[in-house]
Amino acid sequence: MAEDLLKKIIAHAKEYGFVFPSSEIYDGLGAVYDYGQNGVELKNNIKQYWWKSMVQMHENIVGLDSAIFMHPKIWKASGHVDAFNDPLIDNKDSKKRYRADVLIEDHIAKIEGKINKEVNKASKRFGESFDKQQFIQTNGRVLGYQEKIDKINEQFKSALENDDLAGIKNLIEELEIACPISGSRNWTDVRQFNLMFSTELGSVSDDSNKIYLRPETAQGIFVNYINVQKTGRMKIPFGIAQIGKAFRNEIVARQFVFRMREFEQMEMQFFVKPGTQKQWYDTWKERRLKWHQALGFGSEAYRFHDHLKPAHYADAACDIEFDFPMGFKELEGIHSRTDFDLSKHEEFSGKKLQFFDPEENKNYVPYVVETSIGLDRTFLAVLGKSYQEETLEDGSQRVVLKIPPFLSPIKAAILPLVKKDGLPDIARKIMDDLKFDFNCFYEEKDAIGKRYRRQDAIGTPFCITVDHDTTSDNTVTLRFRDSMEQERVSIDSLVQRIKKETSMTEALKKVESNTAQALV
Repeated sequence: MAEDLLKKIIAHAKEYGFVFPSSEIYDGLGAVYDYGQNGVELKNNIKQYWWKSMVQMHENIVGLDSAIFMHPKIWKASGHVDAFNDPLIDNKDSKKRYRADVLIEDHIAKIEGKINKEVNKASKRFGESFDKQQFIQTNGRVLGYQEKIDKINEQFKSALENDDLAGIKNLIEELEIACPISGSRNWTDVRQFNLMFSTELGSVSDDSNKIYLRPETAQGIFVNYINVQKTGRMKIPFGIAQIGKAFRNEIVARQFVFRMREFEQMEMQFFVKPGTQKQWYDTWKERRLKWHQALGFGSEAYRFHDHLKPAHYADAACDIEFDFPMGFKELEGIHSRTDFDLSKHEEFSGKKLQFFDPEENKNYVPYVVETSIGLDRTFLAVLGKSYQEETLEDGSQRVVLKIPPFLSPIKAAILPLVKKDGLPDIARKIMDDLKFDFNCFYEEKDAIGKRYRRQDAIGTPFCITVDHDTTSDNTVTLRFRDSMEQERVSIDSLVQRIKKETSMTEALKKVESNTAQALV
């Protein structure tokens, strides 16, 4: 079912100009995608929502745009050269390669699916009196499944912490995990694979000119920390935000734009006084969850997942997981990175990266709390939750993208009822007036019903129909995407009406409520 839904979304994304396979006329390039005319608008609106929430709403957070190419020593200092690896395992029969940790996580997800099945069955049986939490804590079958999960996590965590690759393979064998392609359990040993892309800078190809495509945007922030702090006269606590491309040589890239080799990150590094990082870690967990929930997809679509083994630089780490078409997966990471990054860059560069605290009358290397969200994954989250197939009262079907209106690629479609009697002239005048405030679409071809359906399929919240009554009373029909209701409104009121319904402000206010003062 979930796999079918993802296939439908992928097909829909291509048919309606959201996402195309890259280099498709040359048979494509694995795990690389191009965003089409509607996809790029949705993507830009998500960026704007993140940027306004993160930078515009805070006096003590500023932006940055660092270069993709960086000095190779940066990646040595950060630990990426030595430790940015994935544990890989091959199936000898199918010749397919997998991430060992993903195989184990998928096995756990199947057990979680069994728990959810038991919960759903009980919910139907007991109705409104059903207490989900009590059922989970007392049902013997559910407790048995949870015990299996806890045991797997314990073994998995131990193997990760000890870099025990043989232990990871043993766990895969104990769990009898089979290759999805061949169905066999004929596995190779687990080995580490570095994910960074390398290239050469300059005209001579040798090791002295070897550089890397950045695997994350965070390091560009760290190496510019002192420049931003001094030129912006920033005081602790403060943050630096950045949206940018990152590159990882994913061997097991899959699930559409969820895991790609070229992707975009939206990251913010928040610099804090040592000893206060736990407080800020908790604050940013709460705040980032509110940002997601303000999209209106329901609180049940999100959950926190604490890392079994935090990265080498972190003293606390968790993910905000989202209920994607293929189940709960990581959408955003929140990490307490300690002073690891700045201290390492001090060590490798020989430059001081300290902050003088006038209240403490001393210098110190700040600690960092990071929020890092995948833009492409957010795009998929919005697309996945917005995609709906509906059966209408007359028995006909429609596919509609119920994208939050402030994120919709096109805010309004202007549609003259017929291509005569001066209606296109009026429609064109409306288009010319609205385009200063909104991304609009104009179309004359086909029956009005077909045009409505096309706009539903790309998530346009409003259709404006110009008909013969418009010529006499200066009103148009405003059609609402979600309800399909129609309302007669004056042309003069269109700008204010659409602006009110598609404003990003209300979503930003939801994020700001109760937490704005906590960040100063």
